[in-house]
Amino acid sequence: MIAAIFDLNGKPGFAHWHFFQMSVPNIIVIVLMLLVFVVALLAPFPGHTRDRGGR
Repeated sequence: MIAAIFDLNGKPGFAHWHFFQMSVPNIIVIVLMLLVFVVALLAPFPGHTRDRGGR
């Protein structure tokens, strides 16, 4: 159903920086992966509490 919303047969846009060239969809995927990684590092573990009782 989602494939009907986006035209997947079109030519993707490319980002150019000197010698570096990458498609925009790939850049978006990499940025989202890094965002999920950072959130996973910063999010507390479920049920994790600090015990100040000394044990």
